[in-house]
Amino acid sequence: MEGGGASTPPGEGGFSSRLSRALPILRWGRTYRPATLAEDGIAALIVAAMLVPQALAYALLAGLPAQVGLYASVLPLLAYALFGTSRALAVGPVAVISLMTASALGDIAPPGTGEYVAAALVLALMSGVFLVALGVFRLGFLGHFLSHPVIAGFVTATALLIAASQFQHLVGIEGSGTTLYEMLTNLAARLPDADVATAAVGGGAVAALLAARAGLATLLTRLGASARAADLATKLAPLAVVVVTTAAAAAFDLAGRGVDILGDIPSGLPPLTTPSFAPDIWLQLAGAAVLVSIVGFAESLSVAQTLAARRRERVDPDQELVGLGASNIAASFTGGYPVTGGFSRSVVAFDAGARTPAAGALTAICVALVAWSLTPLLYYLPRATLAAIIIVAVMSLFDFRAILRTWRYSGRDFAAVAITIGTTVIAGVEVGLLAGVAASIALYLYRTSKPHIAVVGLVPGTEHFRNVSRHEVVTSPEVLSLRVDESLYFANARFLEDRVTELVSERPTTRHVVLQCAAINEIDASALESLRSMNERLSARGVSLHLSEVKGPVMDALQRTELLGELTGRAYLTHYGALADLAPDVVARGGREAP
Repeated sequence: MEGGGASTPPGEGGFSSRLSRALPILRWGRTYRPATLAEDGIAALIVAAMLVPQALAYALLAGLPAQVGLYASVLPLLAYALFGTSRALAVGPVAVISLMTASALGDIAPPGTGEYVAAALVLALMSGVFLVALGVFRLGFLGHFLSHPVIAGFVTATALLIAASQFQHLVGIEGSGTTLYEMLTNLAARLPDADVATAAVGGGAVAALLAARAGLATLLTRLGASARAADLATKLAPLAVVVVTTAAAAAFDLAGRGVDILGDIPSGLPPLTTPSFAPDIWLQLAGAAVLVSIVGFAESLSVAQTLAARRRERVDPDQELVGLGASNIAASFTGGYPVTGGFSRSVVAFDAGARTPAAGALTAICVALVAWSLTPLLYYLPRATLAAIIIVAVMSLFDFRAILRTWRYSGRDFAAVAITIGTTVIAGVEVGLLAGVAASIALYLYRTSKPHIAVVGLVPGTEHFRNVSRHEVVTSPEVLSLRVDESLYFANARFLEDRVTELVSERPTTRHVVLQCAAINEIDASALESLRSMNERLSARGVSLHLSEVKGPVMDALQRTELLGELTGRAYLTHYGALADLAPDVVARGGREAP
């Protein structure tokens, strides 16, 4: 055979393609080179340096022992490396999901207890199974039901709750409450009892982290450091703060002065755990698992797609569901809790040169080494330091610019944002998210229930039709030309029918109504019946109903019905053709000859 190519047995190529889609590692793994390993390794070290203190902090935020954050940062990362498609996404504990976990488990058991930890395993397993199921059935589009304004509002409100919940640890007082009002009221009442030493550690940590974020890179560059080294130093600031405050706590016996420290953290690799399959706890956590899954997927996919676009790569949303689902299932069987892709760590991984998902696997190895041998060094780590890391980290989640843009652009969308923020800070994260989604859907239904219907006329010298209220156009007293700027469905069908009747009543000389359908992408069964009723009502008044510029898929659907046969008028290919046939004088006055 010429060309030297070997033939492929029937069916083998298809199986290989399906296997590669299911295991993306088979695609990028074929071209993996030592140079790529070096780039991934450097990125892994940098991300691990960020992830270790964040994992400890976020586990405490979730109401779990600190080591659970480390456990959730090992096998889940390996699972994503096998099944995920993003080459820079850094999976692990994140602030929003940690707070949602705490909210979901708070009614089941007291934080930190064995029952609480066991419930976290169940939540991770349920979330993983749900995500994998969505991916297998290719239902990634469900994440689109979380609109950007709702996500921005929810994340901003959640960041406020997170920051408020950590302030107690920052100043060494006992906090309580699940809503922002309860937290702030408690903090105001107990602030006079703040521990001076704890506040000094926490305030100093916040100041150092903010200073590093604001100007450390610029300062180091001016002192002669390279841009890459200065950027690396900024990213390692949280680790440096952990080292310095831990050393200070050990050297000056800050625990004896009232500073709360982590204490003993068990050493060792993540344990093998078995989540409970008791029906009662699964029923209790079902709703929370769905919300955690959808929010985690929406956040992760947004980050993954943004980073992939920078390198002209792509991620598969359905396979991302499988990858995140596998990560959560792995967390449930290794002592962890729900995880997803983190924004800040993913950006750091991307900027640090991560080339493949192997960077996540190498990060997992680094974290495993810390969990296995270095946790005794964290004994004196102040909890105020971890609270400072969380507070500074969530400051980047305050998306006030997006909220302001929404307010300027759309009052209805801003209403959804306001409802989401208000409900979240007053009633909690689950209720707030559901309220935001419900508000978005309700506002969409309200808007589309009253579609824009324009009376149009011919623009002189052209074949184009525009709104008579906005342009100088040519019209006919016998032909009412209407452009419907929305698909027709059950919520707006009667509105169109009533509007047409109203306009015809205002124009007694009307003999023809032509609906320009260029903007109509779908006509459902309710709208179809409304069109039939409109046709009958107009016919009774001696007026014919015509359609123009009906899109192909819509026409295919109409041809399977009786409407076209019952229509008192015709279905025209173009609106210009309809006017040329029904009102030649309009075309003549418009300055073009009839076709």
